[in-house]
This record gives sequence, structure tokens and C-alpha cells, in this order.
Amino acid sequence: MTLEARITTLHKLRPAADAAAEKTGPGVASLDARADAVAAIAASCAATVDRDARFPGEAIAAARAQRLLGIMVPRELGGEERSATDIVDVCYRLGRACASTAMIYAMHQTKIACLVRHGRNSAWHERLLRRICAEQLLLASSTTEGQGGGDIRSSAAAVERNGSRIGLERRATVISYGAHADGIVTTARRSPDAAASDQVLIAFLRDDYVLEPFLAWDTLGMRGTCSAGFTLKAQGEIDQILPVPYEKIHQQTMVPLAHLTWAAVWTGTAAGAAERAQNFLRHAARQANGQLPPGAPHFMKATSALRTLRGMLASAVRSYEAAAQDERVLASLDFQTMINLTKVEASELSVAIVLSAFRACGLSGYRNDGEFSVGRSLRDVLSSPIMINNDRILANVAGAALLSALPASVQN
Repeated sequence: MTLEARITTLHKLRPAADAAAEKTGPGVASLDARADAVAAIAASCAATVDRDARFPGEAIAAARAQRLLGIMVPRELGGEERSATDIVDVCYRLGRACASTAMIYAMHQTKIACLVRHGRNSAWHERLLRRICAEQLLLASSTTEGQGGGDIRSSAAAVERNGSRIGLERRATVISYGAHADGIVTTARRSPDAAASDQVLIAFLRDDYVLEPFLAWDTLGMRGTCSAGFTLKAQGEIDQILPVPYEKIHQQTMVPLAHLTWAAVWTGTAAGAAERAQNFLRHAARQANGQLPPGAPHFMKATSALRTLRGMLASAVRSYEAAAQDERVLASLDFQTMINLTKVEASELSVAIVLSAFRACGLSGYRNDGEFSVGRSLRDVLSSPIMINNDRILANVAGAALLSALPASVQN
């Protein structure tokens, strides 16, 4: 998107956003209105974003206009100090409109959460957080590398140090929206002689690196995330390394926020499909003097499963927020198992919901050229079980599950 086109988009967005904020008032309601304004733009462009596998520039410009990119940052650094619950809700609202836009937002906010929690004692990272709020910078993530695939607790590329300067070259098989981001937050081995699991997290800004593409992004769904593979060649200052070992960041922030926000995206995608099924059934009933089509029971399955999924996600977010300041709880087997299984269950259940909505719509859901099409939702949500593969997660938590006692009552 050109600068001129972005400015035009922002001017169109502001009157509607201002009116929505004025109507709903301050606080959470105004955040809802801002998120819905972005979702409306995302929905209007979702079909072309998917068809052309292009970055949702209009929606991200709208998020910048609504100043949604830095809302988790503390107020003293220029943000709104929003909670995980707020972020999850924005991801859900965006997911109903465009899964690619929502996933980009979720990944960005996961990086912001890592900087907020683990970079507060670093002057460099605090300056970065101020810039994110002031300039509405978009951060991408680079944690997938080489043959390791989704094993983000193992890095091949290592930080090279030369006095106060650092260098990094890593072959990243996926950097979602990397070519469109203002910065990249990446994992790396602490040093060339460090173990693969002895990792750090580093924030690089656009002027610090070059990206050399080597793997294209032509996929079934989530096409707008533009998750191509790049060789990342970066140079920077040693202060750009977060002062906390990645092992802690992974347990306390990266995994919980990623799984919760991703689950919110998939839940929103499922809700959007269920809404199209509802609209189809209402339309069909009007055309048939009140008689429901044969797919109606599948809509009931979809809404029942959606209620379960939303409840599970809300419970997981509450658990995370209750434990957020207790490192012992966050590192516990019970919490880590819960947050990992939330990802697994959310991904599986969201696929089931979209399939039920698809069957409720019948041929109208199968078509790509009608208002009741569920094709894009189905293709997008099918990414969820393989985005950090569920089989990998289940294999990793199986041992922990054997060590945990089964609950003795429904209250525990």
C-alpha cells in the first residue's frame, strides 16, 4: 500500500472511529469500538487479501489509525496498559472479519508482551516501547528456523559479539509479514559455543537488518500473513538483547500469550463462520415459509461447540492473569500443561465448528462466490492444528500429564 493510499484510508476511518468512541464513551467500550472499526475494514478487504495472498495493508493502517498496536504498553511509556483479556478480545473481533489480519495482530502483541514484561529494566527496550506507541510500529516474529520447524526452544543460529556490537544470520523458514514489519523480534543461541536451548531474544528494527527471501508463501489458507522464508542478516547493539534468558520468556510470556491470542483468532474465525450459517438459515427459512433446511441441526452443533470454546478460552485467560505475577505458578507443570492443551483444544474445536457451519450452509457454504461461503474460514482455520503442530505439543506434555493427579471433584 502506498503512503498516499494509506493516508487516504486513515482520513476515511477517523470520522467513523470518532463517532463510535463518542457513542460508547471511554474505557473498554471505546476499545471495542476501535477494534470493530478495524474489523470492518479488514472484512471489506478479506476476500482480495485471501485471493491475492497479499498483506492486509488497509486493516493494519486502520489499526495504526486506531492506535491499537501499543495498547499493552504501560501508560508511563505511552501505552494504555491493557490486559491480556483486552488483547484476546481484540483478536477475537478481528478473527470474525479476517483471520490473516487477526493473526498478524496476535503475533505482534505477543512480541509486545515479551518486551513489556522482560524489557522494563533495559533502557534500550523502554525506548523501543515508547517508539512503538508513538509511531505505531509493527513487530514481526522469527522463531522458526531450518530443519527444527516449530521447535522454538532450539536455535541453530548464534549471536556473534564484537565488543558492544552483535551480529546474527539465521535461515528462517517462516517470518510472518516480515517484509511488511517495522522490526523483528527473534530467538538465537546466546553464543556460537552455547547449546541449542541456551537462547536469547533480540529486537531488531528495520534499519538493523536485511531479508533475503528463499521460500514463498502459497498456501491453502492464512494467505494474508505472507509468512515467507527469509535469511535474516542483522547487526545491532548488545543492548538489543533482552536481559532475561529466553527460557523464562518462553514460559512466562511467549507461550501463554501466543496460545491465548491464537486461540482467540481461531475462535473468532469459527464465530464468523457460525454467523454466516445463521444468516443462511434465516434466509432459507424466509424463502420456504418458515421451513428450515436439512442442515439446521449442524448450526446447533456449531453454536453449542462455540459456547464451549469461548468458555474454555475465557477460563484460560483468567488463569493466566491470576498467575501472571507468580513465576512459580507460570513454570509449574499444571499451568504449562493447561496453556498448551488450550491451544490444542481450541484449534481442534474451531475446525469442528467451521465444519458444522459449512454443513449447515450446504452448497451455499461450498461455493466461493456467494454471501454464505464458508470456504475461506475453513481454509484459514485448518492452519490451527499445524501451527506449532498439535502432535508435537501432545508428545511434549504427555509426560507431564502422567505426573499430574486427576481431579477428585468437579470443583478442583
